[in-house]
Amino acid sequence: MSRFFANGSDSESESSEEEVQASNFNKATNFQFSDDEEEVKRVVRSTKEKRYENLTGIIKTIRNHKKIKDIPNTLSSFEDLTRAYTKALPVISKEENGITPRFYIRCLAELEDFINEVWEDREGRKNLSKNNSKSLGTLRQKVRKYIKDFEEDLARFREAPDQESDVEEGDGEAHDSDADRAGADSDDGVCIGVGKLAELPKAAKSVAAKVIADDDDSDDSIDWDSDTESETESSEDENLYQNMRERFLKRTTEKEDKDDDKRKDKRKEQKHKVRKRADDDEDGEWETVVKGNVVEKPKMFEKDAEIDIPLVLAKLVEIMSARGKKRTDRRLQIDLLFELRDISEQHALGTPISVKIHFNIISAIFDYNQKISEPMKLEHWALLLEVMQSMLKLLLANPDINMNENVAEEHEEYGAAPYYIRGCPLAAVERLDDEFTKLLKECDPHSNDYVSRLKDEINVVKTIELVVQYFERCGSNNERCRIYLRKIEHLYYKFDPEVLKRKRGELPAAGTAPSSVEVMDKLCKFIYAKDDTDRIRTRAILAHIYHHAMHDNWFQARDLVLMSHLQDNIDAADPSTRILYNRMMANLGLCAFRQENIKDAHHCLVDLMVTGKPKELLAQGLLPQRQHERSAEQEKIEKQRQMPFHMHINLELLECVYLVSAMLLEIPYIAAHEFDARRRMISKTFYQQLRSSERQSLVGPPESMREHVVAAAKAMRCGNWQACANFIVNKKMNTKVWDLFYESERVREMLVKFIKEESLRTYLFTYSNVYTSISIPSLAQMYELPLPKVHSIISKMIINEELMASLDDPSETVVMHRSEPSRLQALAMQFVDKVTNLVDVNEKVFDMKQGNFFQRGNMGNRDRGYNRNQNNQGGNWGGQRRDNRNQRNRNQRGHHKQQQQQQQQQVQTIEEE
Repeated sequence: MSRFFANGSDSESESSEEEVQASNFNKATNFQFSDDEEEVKRVVRSTKEKRYENLTGIIKTIRNHKKIKDIPNTLSSFEDLTRAYTKALPVISKEENGITPRFYIRCLAELEDFINEVWEDREGRKNLSKNNSKSLGTLRQKVRKYIKDFEEDLARFREAPDQESDVEEGDGEAHDSDADRAGADSDDGVCIGVGKLAELPKAAKSVAAKVIADDDDSDDSIDWDSDTESETESSEDENLYQNMRERFLKRTTEKEDKDDDKRKDKRKEQKHKVRKRADDDEDGEWETVVKGNVVEKPKMFEKDAEIDIPLVLAKLVEIMSARGKKRTDRRLQIDLLFELRDISEQHALGTPISVKIHFNIISAIFDYNQKISEPMKLEHWALLLEVMQSMLKLLLANPDINMNENVAEEHEEYGAAPYYIRGCPLAAVERLDDEFTKLLKECDPHSNDYVSRLKDEINVVKTIELVVQYFERCGSNNERCRIYLRKIEHLYYKFDPEVLKRKRGELPAAGTAPSSVEVMDKLCKFIYAKDDTDRIRTRAILAHIYHHAMHDNWFQARDLVLMSHLQDNIDAADPSTRILYNRMMANLGLCAFRQENIKDAHHCLVDLMVTGKPKELLAQGLLPQRQHERSAEQEKIEKQRQMPFHMHINLELLECVYLVSAMLLEIPYIAAHEFDARRRMISKTFYQQLRSSERQSLVGPPESMREHVVAAAKAMRCGNWQACANFIVNKKMNTKVWDLFYESERVREMLVKFIKEESLRTYLFTYSNVYTSISIPSLAQMYELPLPKVHSIISKMIINEELMASLDDPSETVVMHRSEPSRLQALAMQFVDKVTNLVDVNEKVFDMKQGNFFQRGNMGNRDRGYNRNQNNQGGNWGGQRRDNRNQRNRNQRGHHKQQQQQQQQQVQTIEEE
């Protein structure tokens, strides 16, 4: 390519021919030179600039998406950003010595703040679309996981977020120069601005500066014949021009250059002013900015006002009169009440005024959360506990202060003792307890937040204890019963190992603090005697039974259940009381199992387990609904009734105890009544598990708890007690179930003992028709039982007529009596039983119809009987004979005789059929 076109000047002495030739080349923008003449010119940039430009472009995209809350695109852009940063890591480690660029840290901090803001806005989150909501959760998880590697950099950035790095300043100037260049004339010359130099590599900057300086000199200074200089300038041209068009454009005039310089100077001055203003702000104090409209805090009192009790009470009424109204700043209301309390304490207006203000603060904190179904904020919860305990301590320290809801506002007394204040600390502590339960339900039970909230139960129980002391001093029986019930509900489900140790004599009973059983006994007996509402008494009885069952007081718990007759009228109780009843029955069944009462354990658990919904009945979760069984409102109410996680009963333990109890009862019964047509099912759930296992074509080794119990039942059915015990008591079952019991070793020994005894009974029922006599010592050796125990079991079976045999004491054998029916006889007996059942059913049907006949009179009876017999297959002779007989005896017999005749006719009809 000719150097004439590359270095054309702006001098006016150029000929018109040269201008025409240059303009012709300007039109041919897409003209391509051959390889011999010239290659396509392009700008050479460093890897750092490429990577940083890619990062800044993605960051700008993320900021645009955040402005419009386009969360799916923000997520995809964040993924692109992480990939681009991974590519830029070699450059960062080389150029920046491994220090993460500040603009990248700023982007991560802004993204984290954006996610937190959207996540905390619950109302806004509910209104998000399904795609946005799903993307928000994914983005939150990915960002939280990703920024763990930048925690130190983020911490340093958050300490000084306004500080700018060199890279950010350079980027800013580059963007400014780009903007200037975009606003300039489209026919710019080859002059390169400051912003363009900032974007080019250092080598390119030096070359460009050199070219500009050379252009200011005379064109005659260029040596046209120098090949080496031509090559160097050609290479400079390659770095200088990005496309062919720039070679032939005119350069900018001096006026335009001056305008550009002025704009840049003005922009630099503005930046300098902004930085100076920021530095001035840093020297001053920080000011807290409140979200939303700033409302000025009203003045409490005038400067010269004399602060006394009536003035403070008037101000208190003024503040509380805004309660519940629209546009009331509830946070400001709480702050004003705290300030009023401080003013009253500064002027020593007395404890009654302080107690009154405390109670109003508690009411204002409760009012802050408008939705009763949602829990309050944690900051308000901690404040509520503090204010509540402070108020109760003031009440207990001043016996002459009486706070009661029956005191009218006009009868309140603050001037002289005794003081009377309107308020109900009992209602406040009940609401506090309910809020604590809602806070627990809101937390994830498997997180540390739940444990942190559960620690607050100590303070809640202390608060309830303070209220108990106050009402024991000046409360009515009804109020004492209510607060006692609250204390019971925090105590009844907690296990106290000292109770069992005292029972066994391992700890001295005298000289120590009362155990939880003694405290429960005292509280519940007061409620039994003084309560006049059925609900409080019922709940106290249920909690008392639960606590007895927790500590293996089986007989006391059983007697309370039987004497209270709760099972007769529990269906009329409210849902929370029915849930407590179900929990009590479940725990009573576990207690019976631990105390070796297998039948009672099965009886307690059968009503819970037969429904297949123990999780819902115990309020420990909701099962997936089928075909919209519950509406949204019903599901919301059900969730409010759920029990906190730390009060749950292990459902797998409950089901295992039920199935093992059913196995120990059902397998011997099945073996004893193998050919009995009227055999009933003791446990429907266990029977279904057994049948479903038998229907399987291929049964593998047991894995779940149910499969272990079914495999044990099959082993017991054959009399193999060792296999049965191995299926029930093994390492997997110990971890899942048996280790959850207190003194689990004793429970396992009890289980093995029962398995041996029931396997012996099953063996005798199954194989008694094979033996003529069985040796008792051999049975004792086979089942590893003491000889007297085997003798006792066989004797009971003979007495109850379960085993047709007799004992021969001298030879220590059991002599079998072959009175069992054969297979044919057993089938015949089954057939007879079925026919008898059919006859019984027909008789019941005719008895029901006959009752309707007598109500219609004798004529109706005769007509119905005649018509029924006409439809029979036997013909008309049967109907005629009955009609003649009725006609002959109608006038001779009374009503009673006629009834007997109808019954004979029915029997005859059955025989004819």
